Amino acid sequence: MPSSAAERAQDVLVRPVSIGDLTLANRIAMAPMTRQFSPGGVPGADVAEYYARRAAGGVGLIFTEGTYVAHDSAGTSDRVPRFHGEDALAGWAEVAAAVHREGGRIMPQLWHVGMARVAGKGPVPDAPRVGPSGVPLDDSEPGRTMTRQDIDAVVGAFAAGAAAAEAAGFDGVEIHGAHGYLVDQFLWAHTNRRTDAYGGDLASRAQFAAEIVAACRAAVSPGFPIVFRMSQWKMGAYEAKVAATPQELDALLALLTGAGADAFHCSTRRYWLPEFEGSDLNLAGWARKLSGKPAISVGSVGLDNEFISAFQGERGGVTDINRLLDRLERDEFDLIAVGRALLGDPEWVAKILDGRTDELKPFEKDMLSVLS
Repeated sequence: MPSSAAERAQDVLVRPVSIGDLTLANRIAMAPMTRQFSPGGVPGADVAEYYARRAAGGVGLIFTEGTYVAHDSAGTSDRVPRFHGEDALAGWAEVAAAVHREGGRIMPQLWHVGMARVAGKGPVPDAPRVGPSGVPLDDSEPGRTMTRQDIDAVVGAFAAGAAAAEAAGFDGVEIHGAHGYLVDQFLWAHTNRRTDAYGGDLASRAQFAAEIVAACRAAVSPGFPIVFRMSQWKMGAYEAKVAATPQELDALLALLTGAGADAFHCSTRRYWLPEFEGSDLNLAGWARKLSGKPAISVGSVGLDNEFISAFQGERGGVTDINRLLDRLERDEFDLIAVGRALLGDPEWVAKILDGRTDELKPFEKDMLSVLS
């Protein structure tokens, strides 16, 4: 990258942005990526060092991998970290401290997998698979429809996780409402076939998500940031739509904003693709336009193949980020989350800002087997 291009990257990316009471030094976030390196659900020193390396490399905001909330049916692996229990929370406090020592900011992502859970596995192997209607994404073996007591318990678990995040020194919290997991299963009509207050039109299907946001907001300080992660696509259902029109998306965002969400993290497979016909805006661009809240985009940043192909072993290369800079320069969205590129190179941000793109290390599938 010639010096002029590096200067442009500096001008566009190194601008402060605020979410709630939190001010970030630049516009680059680390996307949440599941890393099964926490035996018994407890993150250790290697996890703290892993995140601290990205903070030292210049990332403005780190979203952790998904962390299970305190509900028996929340998870499907005992190597994925949990965000409850003294041992796990002590480990997470060390992670936050390590990131802060490097000048970074970090938020845990709170997660319940719902019907995506693998029966017989996870922290509580005999716990049932639960969902809004007991319907899995692929219409395979059904699980148990959640009762009102189940709903209240999960809402409380998310709120407890948010309170624990603030107590452990984190800078905010993210609610995982994307990719076909539990919160998203309520949002999506295919998996939510309820006839009570939590099912029906999109506003009713969004009631569960809004209750989680509101409970988290009540559990933390007023300025403590709450980010809601959302997507249209699901694993195995890449053309799925929670909101088929900007009007439907507007209604959803209004409910979540009213409940207390401070920002929206909009997951797409390729950040440059438009979300609705008639506009070049991607999902994050629409979220920002409609809600007035900060929006975070994500999807194959800086690489020339999308993430599903990469995880299947397709080797990708590094691409320039000029079209990303174009979108950030015109304030289509506020931050860009980087995933695989940061797995490949913890110093990705510093190298981009310094114009050292010839030194970037591309992501390779084998990197998933180590915590580097």
